[in-house]
Amino acid sequence: MLKATIDAEIFREAIDAISALIPECRLHTAEDSISTRAVDTANVAMIAFTLKKEAFDTFKATKSELGVDISKMKNIFNMGGKGDLISLELADNAQKMAVSVHGYHYSITLLDTNTIRKDPNSPTINLPGKVVISGEDLNNAIKAAAVISDKIALGINPKDQTFYMVAEGDTDHILREFGKDELKSLTPVETRSLFSLDYLRDMGKVMSRAPEVEVCLGVDHPVRFSFDIAGGNGHVEYLLAPRIEAD
Repeated sequence: MLKATIDAEIFREAIDAISALIPECRLHTAEDSISTRAVDTANVAMIAFTLKKEAFDTFKATKSELGVDISKMKNIFNMGGKGDLISLELADNAQKMAVSVHGYHYSITLLDTNTIRKDPNSPTINLPGKVVISGEDLNNAIKAAAVISDKIALGINPKDQTFYMVAEGDTDHILREFGKDELKSLTPVETRSLFSLDYLRDMGKVMSRAPEVEVCLGVDHPVRFSFDIAGGNGHVEYLLAPRIEAD
């Protein structure tokens, strides 16, 4: 059972965070939150997402698992304008969710959860390098790198106390170094890994709204991005596998 209302901008931010990686998911409702954990179809990236009841204007739910077409939901919620409220209502064991926004009333058929991949376990990975940076700065560097390459290296130089992002194309090169004065914090451990910009571009658009993003790195290890949404009442973690650098 789910019956809730929420500001359209807040819920759009939540749906955007999920849709950056996956088109559908198992959405878990509980008395105090909604959440999901999912891996993209290529097994390259993972999202862990939680939105607490405090993010909603009204919220009442019981423990359940819903199959949700995130791509469809994103298109629907784009109908909402600033200040609009979204209403969500789902009865026990119902197969359709009633959604109302900006005067439009939808009846959305839920997906069969048996057709959606099961939630992945949260991997235990030692990522000793840590940086806290503004989402806008992070996204701007990702966009700049995407102009000349399809991959980017992220790393920490403990000697210079910098976080760097470097990309190389066939003929071009770009380097962006963030000193301690540009960062919220830095754990100076030597790290470097290479990542696909196809994924980072979509993640970056979502992270650009976050005042702070925690970036955790290792050497040829995945990167973990952690940040809050919905005024601190929601949390997102992205985990992205590295690409193998050619010798």
